[in-house]
Amino acid sequence: MPRRTVTMLAATLSLIALLCAGVLIPVPYSEMSPGPTVNTLGDSGGEPVLRISGHETYPTSGHLNMTTVRVTGAEYRMNLVEAVAGWLAHDSVVVPHDTLYPDGKTEEQSTQENAEEFSQSQESARVAALRQLDLPVASRVIVSSVQKDSPAEGRLHAGDVIKEVDGTPVREPKDVAAIVTKRRPGKPVDFTIVPAEDAAAAEKAGREPTTTEAVTVTTRRAGDADRAVVGIQAGTDHTFPFRIDIKLDDVGGPSAGLMFALGIVDKLTPGALTGGRFVAGTGTIDETGKVGPIGGIEMKLVGARAAGARYFLTPAANCRAAASDVPDGLTLIKVDTIADAVTSLEKVRKGETAGLPGCSRS
Repeated sequence: MPRRTVTMLAATLSLIALLCAGVLIPVPYSEMSPGPTVNTLGDSGGEPVLRISGHETYPTSGHLNMTTVRVTGAEYRMNLVEAVAGWLAHDSVVVPHDTLYPDGKTEEQSTQENAEEFSQSQESARVAALRQLDLPVASRVIVSSVQKDSPAEGRLHAGDVIKEVDGTPVREPKDVAAIVTKRRPGKPVDFTIVPAEDAAAAEKAGREPTTTEAVTVTTRRAGDADRAVVGIQAGTDHTFPFRIDIKLDDVGGPSAGLMFALGIVDKLTPGALTGGRFVAGTGTIDETGKVGPIGGIEMKLVGARAAGARYFLTPAANCRAAASDVPDGLTLIKVDTIADAVTSLEKVRKGETAGLPGCSRS
């Protein structure tokens, strides 16, 4: 066999071997790609994303689209060929597997965590939107969770409203721990609560609960620390002056908070907030209206532009990454609070786009 033929054959076999190795060898990476976008002013699965009852609402137009990112599953292991293809692609990002699933987190655990964050983002969006409109939102301190085998197990329950601890009224979750830790471990603490069932019934009936119960819990030492605990996590619950339902399936995480809040504001105020324009965006939101950063901003920009968006509300902390590769035809608008977003949308509606706060790479 001629030497040239032997050389070509050896090179071909080597290439085949490399390709096979690339397909068979797993690498510790995952892939992110643009997910679907959903108009918070419209429908999803045949039902309104936002449904408000008990308060006057107004017609809306245009889009306020929340954006999502698709990720490979926790159990999926990319091979070398897929990783290289992802690195070269413009519409996907390859990231270390631990970035999406830290500490060996399973897909089921990640899904549960995302669902909890999504639920909390809806609550925060309601609060932020109503406070932006100066509408009343009552808050109360509740038992968020009870640790298993703790002194509070069977005595306090998730959803119980905490009115007082040792006779001292509580106004914030941190007040509970501050009072409990004044006790020596092993000493009792007196809670005045509204049981979760009574609180829920009163809220459904549109009234304040009137029945309270006294519950005594004996403290214990917090691990190795000389500090008293009872084994609960205190949190905040809210009572709204009317009903705001948010329905969106197969979505998790906290990043839709801003767009939900803006959708609520739009429905509760006369005139279209966007002026009929196609606006998309992302960002977490807290009860004060502060907008926080999210992951996968590059993919969300791609997904938004593909859906038809012309403007993208971008958390200030994500601005530098977003500005590094902006799809053609998409204008980034930097937002730090819901008030910033509302002000910028007013400028979009009026056509005063030259004054919009943008994002830069620096």
